[in-house]
Amino acid sequence: MARRRKGRAIDGVILLDKPSDWSSNGVLQKVRWLFQAQKAGHTGALDPLATGLLPLCLGEATKFTRFLLEADKAYRAVAKLGERTDTLDAEGEVTETCPVPELDSAEVEVLLAERFTGDIAQIPPMYSALKRDGKKLYELAREGKHIELEPRPVTIFSLRLVSLVDDEMVLDVHCSKGTYIRTLVDDIGQALGCGAHITALRRTKHGQFSLDNAVTLDALISEQEADGPEALDRHLFSLDDLLAELPVITLTEGQTRRFSHGNPVSDGLELKPGQYRVKDDESGRFLGVGEVVSDSLLQPLRLVAS
Repeated sequence: MARRRKGRAIDGVILLDKPSDWSSNGVLQKVRWLFQAQKAGHTGALDPLATGLLPLCLGEATKFTRFLLEADKAYRAVAKLGERTDTLDAEGEVTETCPVPELDSAEVEVLLAERFTGDIAQIPPMYSALKRDGKKLYELAREGKHIELEPRPVTIFSLRLVSLVDDEMVLDVHCSKGTYIRTLVDDIGQALGCGAHITALRRTKHGQFSLDNAVTLDALISEQEADGPEALDRHLFSLDDLLAELPVITLTEGQTRRFSHGNPVSDGLELKPGQYRVKDDESGRFLGVGEVVSDSLLQPLRLVAS
């Protein structure tokens, strides 16, 4: 006999304004407890030092986290010039110091545009959750081990110098998945001839979601204590919102039955190749995500529970 899950069967996405000094998994487990949700998952970790937008998926939404894992992101980064650290941020030990030269903002902007915007290559930091031989890199780094890592391609869609005052530089970054802002700042510091590390990092966008619509952890705690977990449901975004960038296809009753049972659908469809949000034509119910590879054959990719 299957063991019954504890908690509420609720589905949706909560946009959390993550506080500093919390791990992504730590806030995930706290939010899951606040909602009393059966299932929860995050959509790409933020460092404990970092704050800002962290979409968390509850219930059936956890089946679709990869669509946000693949999404572009935007950050505001504050960097201290003149010091490099082993973690590339303020939580690490200083490994190098160097006088900060007189920097002209216009010249820095040219450097950012010419060398750090567009398709670039990054070497991931040792203090990261990437794995080598089954062990996380930060675990190896804490053991004093250093692994030679290959550069990885990432895309910096835009990189704007917000301010440059004395030894503090503030940047706005819009980038592809897999970009390490700590590495970007370290590389920029090297190019400026003085080194740099992150002192504050705030994620402002994640895919189609914005920090403007996020709720703080303190607010969730206060509301839950006052009115119970059900009061928090008003903050949830739907699965439709999560997948809003995908086009919609609606299916007839017979097609819905086939698709919901994991079978491909082709009759009566004329679709271009790509991924689609799939709904029942009669009820408007969200069924899942399907993909057309060729010949208008719609293959189920992810299905929600009936």
